Amino acid sequence: MSTASGIPDFRSPGGVWQKYEPVYFDEFMASESARHEYWRQKSEAHRDFADAGPNEGHRTVAKWEAAGLLRGVITQNIDELHQQAGSRNVLELHGTARKIACMDCDFLAPANPLIEEFLNTNRVPRCPICSDGGRLKHATVSFGQSLPAGIIYEASQWCREAGVIFAVGTSLVVTPAADLPRIAKEHGATFVIINRDPTPLDSLADHVIHADIVETLTAIDAEMK
Repeated sequence: MSTASGIPDFRSPGGVWQKYEPVYFDEFMASESARHEYWRQKSEAHRDFADAGPNEGHRTVAKWEAAGLLRGVITQNIDELHQQAGSRNVLELHGTARKIACMDCDFLAPANPLIEEFLNTNRVPRCPICSDGGRLKHATVSFGQSLPAGIIYEASQWCREAGVIFAVGTSLVVTPAADLPRIAKEHGATFVIINRDPTPLDSLADHVIHADIVETLTAIDAEMK
């Protein structure tokens, strides 16, 4: 969804995951040098979306929710553009990169000032609350870190109760997110895929549209009018 807002897909050629070896969660927690590398990578990626704004696809989804046509959004994106577009019911499976959390206390703060601090000093910021300067990390799920169980449970419940589920702009290869459409389908939902490329679940879907996401969503919205 967010590539139309100028945010690169991490998995695409030239994306961050192809350029760097990711820092795993246990490495981050154990090593000062790993935390520095983590912050270096995240600070580079932050530039890609810090000034990005919602596109017409985000706004269309938010409009459907406001009209009572859509229960909410389950997203793997970490940019909060759905919320900026006006969506209120958003389940973030992988958290948000617009906030920084302390791994040693409940501190949570906007990311921009702390990213700037790192870029200006080349030192990993420390928690201002913890007496020994707790470990600060983006409020996202890192490699090797468990997804939030409560969010996964609620997303599964939404899928069990859905009449229709749209899988939009996702490769549908990363679990447990890729399992959610299966849950919805097993409980009677109509399953619609909108994605540029084929996915492993195309044969399971009731409707598959291989086309531009934003153009497709706005065309569906126009037909609904």
